[in-house]
Amino acid sequence: MSPLEALAGESDTAAASEPIITITPEAIENLIEMRDDEVDGDQLGLRLAIASKPGEDFRYDLSFEEFLKAAFTDEVRTHDGMKVIIPGDDVEMLTGATLDHTSTQGLVIRNPNKPAAPNIEGLVNDDALSAEVETLVASEVNPALAAHGGFVTYVGHDGEGTAYMTMGGGCHGCSMSKMTMLDGVQTMLSDAIDGIDKVKDLTDHSSGENPFYS
Repeated sequence: MSPLEALAGESDTAAASEPIITITPEAIENLIEMRDDEVDGDQLGLRLAIASKPGEDFRYDLSFEEFLKAAFTDEVRTHDGMKVIIPGDDVEMLTGATLDHTSTQGLVIRNPNKPAAPNIEGLVNDDALSAEVETLVASEVNPALAAHGGFVTYVGHDGEGTAYMTMGGGCHGCSMSKMTMLDGVQTMLSDAIDGIDKVKDLTDHSSGENPFYS
């Protein structure tokens, strides 16, 4: 829905628009309270954007802005009186996410999507070996890491036996991430797949942070 369509608020067009994210009643209450403290709060909507780069764990930018000044490529939805603005480029990666609020964490985003893998020049990610790696990552590696709130994303291999990954969730910035990658993921891949004997982590762990917004 364009910003001009959003002006209709409760019109048939607005009502027919499918939501991109889910916002819990607790989050709506908190957001409306913060919005109403702003000057001209009735003209403001919540802008929710992904601030991270491909291959990094999701980081989010939440701010209030005038929804009628949103770009025509933005998607605007109405949630119980709160306008929510999502950049067009971020819609796919935010579809199905939930924005919640708890007394201990503040605003928190639960996103079932995973970051797109970075495009690293020289790595191969579309051959039979890559298909084997991706299958093992999806079926065994990530289910094992999920117990710790983490996951890995396969980026590609160098043709010389090294698979390149990024780490996300609880593994991003974790002090144990190097051991997890080398002793865990590397062992699983090298034992199961001929042609892979080493794993290299491309994650910038210095930027690791709690994936929630608070």
